[in-house]
Amino acid sequence: MFEAIILGIIQGLTEFIPISSSAHLRLAGEIFPNAIDPGAMFTAITQIGTELAVLIYFRKDIVRIISSWIASLTDKKARNQDSKMGWLIIVGSVPIVIIGYWAQDLITNELRSLWIIASMMVVFGLILGAADRFGTKTRELSQLDVKHGILYGLAQSLALVPGVSRSGATIAMGRLLGYSREAALRYSFLLALPAVFGSGLYELKGAISDNQVAVYSLTQTLVATVIAFIIGYLVIAWLLKFVTTKSFAPFIIYRVLLGSTVLILLATGVLQP
Repeated sequence: MFEAIILGIIQGLTEFIPISSSAHLRLAGEIFPNAIDPGAMFTAITQIGTELAVLIYFRKDIVRIISSWIASLTDKKARNQDSKMGWLIIVGSVPIVIIGYWAQDLITNELRSLWIIASMMVVFGLILGAADRFGTKTRELSQLDVKHGILYGLAQSLALVPGVSRSGATIAMGRLLGYSREAALRYSFLLALPAVFGSGLYELKGAISDNQVAVYSLTQTLVATVIAFIIGYLVIAWLLKFVTTKSFAPFIIYRVLLGSTVLILLATGVLQP
């Protein structure tokens, strides 16, 4: 239970910051006494907690988007920016649903190698740094179109590889497309909802039937999920304020340093992949 609580704290702290929560959960498992990977199932379920934080924090926006989208199905006059956003979230979610379903075994097993995770931490840290540094800052969410929604969705699907970071990949794409930091971050939050809830609830259904979640029991996993929700909510409020005046440079430096350190430890045999 102590380990599950620590992992819940880590999930809440790292889900929205572009440093990859799945990578941190995987690395945290290495420092526990048994050095066991918490597993993709545990990660998917605890992510429900952080996405519940998004659901509550943006509840007014989400209710407005859903109601406008439903109304627009039968009334052309109801079509507005909110109904458009509803369609863009649906369109942007398609890539990760298709790829996630097709590559389930790969995601659960091969892609959880520490070699891959550490490499992705470094590579996508540099990509995010370049996108944030050289991307234009003129577009806002009102200018988002279907083409950009699909590109955002393709970027989000890269987060199926631990170490990439869902928020990092989508923010990098947003910055490359010319969106402001806050606009890129907000769409990243909204776009993650269908994918994370879908995968998390799917894994939770299987866990309930077996009453266990790989290394951790269902009870331990649910405790971690609740903790991730509480901390995640606080992180959302902080991060939205942070990006209005600061760059992503601290997170990029952290990613590169951590990833490089893990690669060195793997190369020297201190860590096993």
